[in-house]
Amino acid sequence: MADTPGARHLDDFADTPQQYSGSTQYLDVEKYVDRRPDFANEGEEEEDSPFEMVRAAVSNKDNVDLPCLTFRSWVLGIIFCAGLAFVNQFYWFRENSISLGGYVVQLLSFPLGYLMALVLPKTRHRTFGWEWTLNPGPFNIKEHVIISIFAGTSVSTAYGIDVVTIKKMWYKSELGFGPSILFILTSQIMGYSFAGLSRKFLVYPAAMIWPVNLVSVTLFRTFHEVQTIGGRFTRTRVFWMFFIGSFLWYFIPGVIFPALGFLSVLCFIAPSNVIANQLGDAFHGVGMLNFSFDWSYISSAYTQSPIAIPWIYACNVFAGFVIIMWIATPIGYYKNTWNTGIMPMYTASLYQTNGSKFDIHQVMTPNSMLDEAKYASYGPLRMTFTFAMTYGLGFAGLINLLVYVALYHGKDIVQRVRQARSMDEDIHLKLMRKYKEVPHWWYMVTFVITFVVSIVTCQVYHLMPWYWVIVGTILPFIFTIPIGIIQALSNQQPGLNIITEFIIGYARPGDPIANVTFKVYGYITMAQALSLVGDQKLGHYMKIPPRHLFIAQLIGTIICGFVQLGVAFWLMNTVENMCTPEGAPFTCIQANTFFSASVIWGLVGPERMFGSSSPYHPTLYLFIFGLLLPLPFWLYTRKFPDSWVRHIHTPLLFIASGYMPPAPSHVYTNWFIGCFFFNYIWHKYRNAQWSRYAFSLSAGLDSGLAISGILIYFIFMNVKIPNWWGSNTQHCPLAANGYLAQP
Repeated sequence: MADTPGARHLDDFADTPQQYSGSTQYLDVEKYVDRRPDFANEGEEEEDSPFEMVRAAVSNKDNVDLPCLTFRSWVLGIIFCAGLAFVNQFYWFRENSISLGGYVVQLLSFPLGYLMALVLPKTRHRTFGWEWTLNPGPFNIKEHVIISIFAGTSVSTAYGIDVVTIKKMWYKSELGFGPSILFILTSQIMGYSFAGLSRKFLVYPAAMIWPVNLVSVTLFRTFHEVQTIGGRFTRTRVFWMFFIGSFLWYFIPGVIFPALGFLSVLCFIAPSNVIANQLGDAFHGVGMLNFSFDWSYISSAYTQSPIAIPWIYACNVFAGFVIIMWIATPIGYYKNTWNTGIMPMYTASLYQTNGSKFDIHQVMTPNSMLDEAKYASYGPLRMTFTFAMTYGLGFAGLINLLVYVALYHGKDIVQRVRQARSMDEDIHLKLMRKYKEVPHWWYMVTFVITFVVSIVTCQVYHLMPWYWVIVGTILPFIFTIPIGIIQALSNQQPGLNIITEFIIGYARPGDPIANVTFKVYGYITMAQALSLVGDQKLGHYMKIPPRHLFIAQLIGTIICGFVQLGVAFWLMNTVENMCTPEGAPFTCIQANTFFSASVIWGLVGPERMFGSSSPYHPTLYLFIFGLLLPLPFWLYTRKFPDSWVRHIHTPLLFIASGYMPPAPSHVYTNWFIGCFFFNYIWHKYRNAQWSRYAFSLSAGLDSGLAISGILIYFIFMNVKIPNWWGSNTQHCPLAANGYLAQP
């Protein structure tokens, strides 16, 4: 789905814009800048959406004469799709991972589209009876949307690349480019069939609002529908100002003075104190008083831009981080829970009972399966306290989300489902009837092809037995519509990753590759389907012809798969010491966490790791905590609806734990500081300025950093940088060890 500012975790867009002050700025069309009147909108028709928040954001009129899938949209869509795929995959392997979002495309494609409309010839040609032109007229809103949908397929990295990476770098068994691309494309594209078959339930009904798309709709309309502007600078100029500044600045923390990324006050005060090192370090500690002047650690792939989330939600996320990382972790760790005091406080690495690193090759057969006799001799697998606790919090977070949605949105969901079954067609569905719908057989053919290729790929290349592909396909088939209803109304998507790990972990213990492969098909197929459904709803609101939308999504996904896999193979085959500390910054910390999960759930298995005889068995009972946590806040807000307690959103308290590890622990502190200045101080005291420039500034900082980092890699890949104090990022060396001596 096309990524938008504020898209993550905004579960309260079910409120009207007037009720939720944090979202007012996203939905106030008149506060945006630099528009052209391409989208015909001479007064709104009388008939409109039955839902106020949709009426506030979405036009109830359509111009069927606006071209959509034009030469301009093809060129810009493919360029941005490939560009984002390259950048996001390149940074995915780095320890300072960042992610360029769809708002960068929304901002940059607007002036580029108008430039192409200005310079391209308007001559019309006729080929085989089909009339076409490079320039059908002014750049319009539908072209703008289809470009963003093209590029939206590249906002995140393909989940299957995790499998390809750990197979090659950790299990020393390369899959090869051909089988890898088949695996990635089938796991990504299979979701199309489920998306298409669920349109009747998740897209067509007016009650299925998909609130996050209202942000995208508003941003698109603000580009094209308001002609008068105010302020000293245009948003495009602000983007380029901060792009250049960010581009130049990153040469300092990226090359000259890397220590600016990790300024640990505790380690500077007490460099020889192991506890100070553990509390202050970012990679092996909890990141207390660890500050950064490196934008890649402020707007990281784990947190996204600090401008992209309202202040009250940022407070919830950071409160959860403080409770989990700064309170619970030190208490549990320094009590030597599970004998973790001999290990580092915070890491995704795996250990033996004596605190030494766990070597999987000592317990595996030649075909990467568990050798039980070797495992019994080598000793059981152990995790750090933080890693084990975050698994327990994962169970708690999943059940907490379900309970929270039921309590706060349950009545609304039931009402909307009933309305979806009984409500007459709204104006938007009536307007979309003018366009040819995608036939069901397109989706069925897509499913058959990807399903057959998936079975062949998994069976021939020994990823997992063919019948587990069938099971992995049944799961998203069952859950896509019910979870899609939850997401369409609350912006929350319960994940199937833990469920899939449990199922395959118990069914095929000792088979790590089958475990992660099953997780990809069982989890990502549904996630991809709902992402595509979200795009379909965006197209529904923006009156994009469904067949054009299908083509953009499919082609974008294919381009993204080839580019991202190409980047992955290029880096894995050229970077020396890739995915090791010596290969910094290409330490693959996200892949390392995925590898550890494959060992825990696949190689060793959930029965050994979380069964009744395991020391980690009590973490399973954290689901009770997740089950009960929303209740007191819900009861209190029912009695005192205007209390500050209404701002507590318990699912957000678990957000940080989902990335801890692999995220450097100081990213949430610095992200929160950024949120404070951008989305509290600036938003509160210079509101009009914030509304005009905030996302342009964020996009400029992210884009400048991304391009600068890539150039730095090529420029300095064979250059030895002089070693001095500022080039050292490890000012907390004692954090890499436990506070207790190993036996």
